[in-house]
Amino acid sequence: MAISVLESLWGTILSIPTKKVVNASLILSVCVWLVILVTRKWASSTAKASSSDREKPAAGVRGKVTRPPGEWTPSDFKRPTAAPYLGWDVHSTKPIPYRPFRYGPKYYITLGLRSMKWDEWIELDNHYLKYHADKARRIEERGSKCCHTAPEAMDAAIELLEELCAYLPERYPNMFTKTTTGITNKVTNETFNITQRPLPEDPMATAARLVQDDLALMIERPDGEYYLLAGAILLAGFWRLSDKFGMRLSEIHTSGDVPQFKSKLEKGMMNFFRRLRPEEPVLRNNYFIQVDDNLAWSESIGSEDAETVSWNTAEKNRAIENHFFRSERQSLRRLPRSGAVVFTIRTYFEPVTAIVEEPYVPGRLADAVRSWGDDVSRYKGKEKYQDVLLEFLDEKHRVQVEGGLEVEKEDEVRRYPL
Repeated sequence: MAISVLESLWGTILSIPTKKVVNASLILSVCVWLVILVTRKWASSTAKASSSDREKPAAGVRGKVTRPPGEWTPSDFKRPTAAPYLGWDVHSTKPIPYRPFRYGPKYYITLGLRSMKWDEWIELDNHYLKYHADKARRIEERGSKCCHTAPEAMDAAIELLEELCAYLPERYPNMFTKTTTGITNKVTNETFNITQRPLPEDPMATAARLVQDDLALMIERPDGEYYLLAGAILLAGFWRLSDKFGMRLSEIHTSGDVPQFKSKLEKGMMNFFRRLRPEEPVLRNNYFIQVDDNLAWSESIGSEDAETVSWNTAEKNRAIENHFFRSERQSLRRLPRSGAVVFTIRTYFEPVTAIVEEPYVPGRLADAVRSWGDDVSRYKGKEKYQDVLLEFLDEKHRVQVEGGLEVEKEDEVRRYPL
């Protein structure tokens, strides 16, 4: 390839008048240098590609699994140091107002993934102390029903705890301090030793005490499937760790009757998990309507200790004051040492009567609810609250429009999913 390029260049130079040969020779010298450089780089990349190591993790090639299923070689990836959150305060920093619903007329079922910046892995706000107290109470009252780690997931759970103990003092230095044996929470006056063995409690429970998120670890077994083998699910509202623990990723969703999972989501989700690299964390959001005010467990779908729970038990058309907007911000990342995939599930919980005071929200939410198909409506319990909710949202939207709200300019004011 290089020789043919040089021959072509030399033929061109021979046709140039004599007085321009000096300049042409200079051009030829530069071209020779460029061809040699490109040829070396091409040869080097070809050699690397031909000598790829099948034992390297899936992080090696985007879009292609380069390792046998269930086998993970620890990655040398190091998470970038998080920048301090300047001005953050446990008493005054408000929750981010996620509003992850779109206008109709059609509701699209997708994974809805987007890239995550490392500084945004864990979000804390002025609801921290309430979440912390609720979690501590539920760990005490419900124990392994809410926090549990299978023996084969113990290394991954410890890795997650170590990651949090490194990240939180970087991101929230006025709240957390890293110690030689773990971490200190300067607000709650708690110090956690994560180096002692055995650990004083399940590492997932300790991790849950540090953040406002629920936490789950999916572990790949030799069959290439991912299983829920560690979790701290304390504020989930609608699902219980004890129901899902040990299940395959697909079974978790099919057992919960997630709409169109088999037809539209399963294949893409499985491919995503297998290809997820430690350096490429992602985010997604979802939302629900709840007709009681219990953050930890929605009692309207039944007792948390009932054999089965469903929307069938919920009271229909409760007063609007009983309607709450429940939004989840989920992050997914692969831990580099164990290869486990970590879910952080941060719940934001607000009265519907509060969020409708925001411009555009009542109209857009009403449109989104109306766009749900029958399967999504059943899954989200729409039949139990639609009459009261939609009447209320429509009226709030009418008032906003009459007050001068220009619906067509919404994208200039706020963008999905905020």
